[in-house]
Amino acid sequence: MLTIHAPAVGDAVVVEGALVAAIGPYEELAAAYPRARVRQWPGVLLPGLVNPYGPELLEQAYHPDPREADELGAEPLLDPAFPVDEARRGASARRGVQRMLAHGVVAVAGELRSRPVVEAVRRSGVSVLPGSARSGTPSLGAGALLPPLRVGGPATFAVFDVRDEVELAERGAATCVATVLDGRLVYRAR
Repeated sequence: MLTIHAPAVGDAVVVEGALVAAIGPYEELAAAYPRARVRQWPGVLLPGLVNPYGPELLEQAYHPDPREADELGAEPLLDPAFPVDEARRGASARRGVQRMLAHGVVAVAGELRSRPVVEAVRRSGVSVLPGSARSGTPSLGAGALLPPLRVGGPATFAVFDVRDEVELAERGAATCVATVLDGRLVYRAR
């Protein structure tokens, strides 16, 4: 199915299956693909973020279940002494991946070693890229943008409710309103 993702700022993207079929002004794409479904978004459409803290946020941190929020809070727990068994690790990783998607993260950097974490990331469609030692405090919205989208390339991107990359840097990745992995809308803000 053809889908046109039309941000309020910048070029729109036509997605066919898992690939980018066209990039350009919305009006031109709508005329060229009159039967395509249209998804209109506030803000700007960008290639998505690579989070450099994959192992730290998915293997070493614990993402509390919403039922644990009163006791543990809603933010990832980075305390290495917090006890987590394999079942909890897998559920935590799935919640962590969902939280990353909500920040426009489409890839993580670093070697993942925990089987439940590797499986959660594989099932989500988030890419794993090589990474090296990182400094700083792990953050869900940390990261750099992937290279620009191209026709024939993977339809993997995020839409942020900002005017441009400068405002994204100022306001942060929590402004994400949609994340698409290989043509699948995997996160949409409510």
